[in-house]
Amino acid sequence: MQELRSEIAAGKLKDPALEQLRKDADTALLQKSLSVVDKSISPPSGDKHEYMSLAPYWWPDPNKLNGLPYIRRDGETNPEIEQVPDHKNMDRVISATYTLALAYYFFGEETYGAHATELLRTWFLNPETRMNPNLEFAQAVRGVNSGRGTGLIETRDIYRLVDAAGLLRGSKSWTAADQKGMEEWCAKFLDWMMRSQNGKEEAAAKNNHGSYYDVQVASLALFVGKPDIARSVVQTAGEKRVAMQIEPDGRQPLELERTKALGYSTMNLAGLFELGLLGENVGVDLWNFRTADGRNIRKALDYLVPFVTGEQKWPYQQIIQFKTAEISPVLAVAAVKYKDRRYQDVAVKADPDVLRRIEVLPFRRLVSH
Repeated sequence: MQELRSEIAAGKLKDPALEQLRKDADTALLQKSLSVVDKSISPPSGDKHEYMSLAPYWWPDPNKLNGLPYIRRDGETNPEIEQVPDHKNMDRVISATYTLALAYYFFGEETYGAHATELLRTWFLNPETRMNPNLEFAQAVRGVNSGRGTGLIETRDIYRLVDAAGLLRGSKSWTAADQKGMEEWCAKFLDWMMRSQNGKEEAAAKNNHGSYYDVQVASLALFVGKPDIARSVVQTAGEKRVAMQIEPDGRQPLELERTKALGYSTMNLAGLFELGLLGENVGVDLWNFRTADGRNIRKALDYLVPFVTGEQKWPYQQIIQFKTAEISPVLAVAAVKYKDRRYQDVAVKADPDVLRRIEVLPFRRLVSH
């Protein structure tokens, strides 16, 4: 990253990913500040500072007069979730902040850092508008519960948040007090994830929910200066996630049960790849973890490749169209980690726009050098 920034500053590097980052960052400048207290519906606690959301795949029971309790229809999103905007708004904040922080880091323009700071302060730091560091009321099911462990999947991109805070360290707008406040918020959220009932439920999840729980705990732990926690999470992920989730032929059975099986197989694999990257920070090699019968991350990717390229027809359910952009960044990373350019070639063929994705740029350059 530092080498890339130096080349950009010296005018030595021109790349479509940088052009796209500039466009995306300029768009992100238009993102208004959002707050968890903006919602019109209050959680059971009565405190709008509490994050709240509704379970997306749960619907009124047509056989009950009042529709309660709700019943599950996997993969079919109930539009009622739009009644509570916390999930969508937090995603917007993290996405815009990450883009702005990258633009600040690479281009050195304070405008980007200043707006990223404003977005973060409003959602996470200012007492009047900040979110309490928990997900007690995430993915509530009407007639069943007021929140549940599976709701933790809604913060699966928290690693982008901590990356953004790191990229903003040189900004005049992002003060030492901001950094301290962000670290304190993340430390409390990490503690809640590890100690709460919802957190313990998600930690025990055997599918993609468990993988992304690990991603969140490891990234938060690294950010708040607790590398031992991160190391422990990634060390156990081999037996706890890879060995349990992936068959010797690369299939992911728990994801194949879903109505969007290709999408969920890709999503879980992306989580395992993120764990692999996090492991590099604490001396753990998840890339080459392999069970005696051949279960490993690369095998899971190789299983999916012919379906992504269209060489074979997907034999499981996929009730919505699969977007190859979901897997192209994983392929780009795989080209570097497994020293096999074929993965990058597949990524570009399946999704030409991958060349414009800034998070892929460092890996593309490693392959080409």
